Amino acid sequence: MMKKVFAGVLLGTMIAGSSLVMAEGKKAMISPELLSFNVTHDGEKVEVMRNQNPENKVSELYNTTYRGMPQAMNPFAPHEVETLGEREFTAYMIEAEEDENIMIVDTRTEGWHFRLTIPGSVNYPFTLMKEKDDMEDAMDDFGVAVEGENYDFSAAKMLVMFCNGYWCGQTPAMGRALLAAGYPEEKMKYYRGGMQAWTSLGLTVVGEAAE
Repeated sequence: MMKKVFAGVLLGTMIAGSSLVMAEGKKAMISPELLSFNVTHDGEKVEVMRNQNPENKVSELYNTTYRGMPQAMNPFAPHEVETLGEREFTAYMIEAEEDENIMIVDTRTEGWHFRLTIPGSVNYPFTLMKEKDDMEDAMDDFGVAVEGENYDFSAAKMLVMFCNGYWCGQTPAMGRALLAAGYPEEKMKYYRGGMQAWTSLGLTVVGEAAE
């Protein structure tokens, strides 16, 4: 009996040890060829990668499921704004480091942005769209020439926008306002998963609530 117990303990130890080695040896990749990349956030370089600790937990800001109704895949219809997954979104993040005509835009209000956000993003809250002057100030930063009551979108930048998650209406609200003003739909991208999807994958975050 003692031999059987010892053998069971030994086998259990071997299995546990093997699992630990596998966990330590396996990398959590962003895509098949991409483990990490660098972006600039507030003038500092930040390495973006998935947390490699198998025990890592989702941020408390996004670990509940009691949220609003999920957004449609294209909440901008009848306009065709492309919806992005993480691999497409991170590709734009990398490209934005070299191309000033691509902006990673956090459309949430300032409090959300400073608590936790995606590195490399700039904050233009959707609430800016409520006042014409604020909207035009934002559009000036987006490369739109404001000429009296007319807007010239010929040099409009690519806006890759996100908010809190699948259920969050902040990016849809901002996108619809921009489209109504004439912003080209092909110059807008929507990362629908937003912060909830980003944190669920253990991807790097910055802000006051970042660990």
